Amino acid sequence: MLLPLSLLFVGAVLVLNGLWMSGRIDDREIVLINGATAAITAAVATVSLVRAENVEDVRAVAMTLLFSVTYLWVAFNRVSGSDGRGLGWFSLFVALSVLPEAIRTLSTASSVMETWLGLCWLAWAGLWFLYFLTLAMQRSFRKQTALATLLSGVLTAWLPALFLMYGSQT
Repeated sequence: MLLPLSLLFVGAVLVLNGLWMSGRIDDREIVLINGATAAITAAVATVSLVRAENVEDVRAVAMTLLFSVTYLWVAFNRVSGSDGRGLGWFSLFVALSVLPEAIRTLSTASSVMETWLGLCWLAWAGLWFLYFLTLAMQRSFRKQTALATLLSGVLTAWLPALFLMYGSQT
């Protein structure tokens, strides 16, 4: 089960990116967690792709790689000094691409965990849309986007990862 591994690092990178967007972490320093998370989630996706047996497995890999590319792009922008507009447009692509996953997951959910995951996809779609507005459209939503990033890290990734790793053990 590789989901807790990915979620733990997605939680870390989202929390730290939220703090970075709030001016609490330096541009150069945020590169490491974004690069590491891109590598870890890409490795999880690679292992999952090797194990893939059907289109659903491949879809899960594709969704994971959307996260990986996002974090890699953030790291690249911090190293290259790019303004982020390209990442903003990619974020719109991602926001629109994950909406069907949110709808599919919610419409077929038969457990609390599946419902939670569908709601996470909706939250992530909204977060990527905020990145589009902030970066590509250059709207002044930086504070709101920073807070949404931080909260998303805690609620959709970090806490669920801890629950998956420790919650079922009593």
